[in-house]
Amino acid sequence: MATPNYSYEKRQKELAKKRKKEDKLKRKAEGKPEEGDEDGTEGGTEGQGGGADGNVDGGPEAPPTSTPN
Repeated sequence: MATPNYSYEKRQKELAKKRKKEDKLKRKAEGKPEEGDEDGTEGGTEGQGGGADGNVDGGPEAPPTSTPN
């Protein structure tokens, strides 16, 4: 009986993961809304209080920190 080639399977999994990540970055760069993930949730943050600044709670935005000169 042949032994399983775990290194091949691992490489294929890594390539698929890399391809998926690149596709996601490409969609994000194009400005299109993301499709649903494997867990059935919809992508995007419209109407959920999240923004480009990562402010997920929907509260007031914190002022940017500045370094003293």
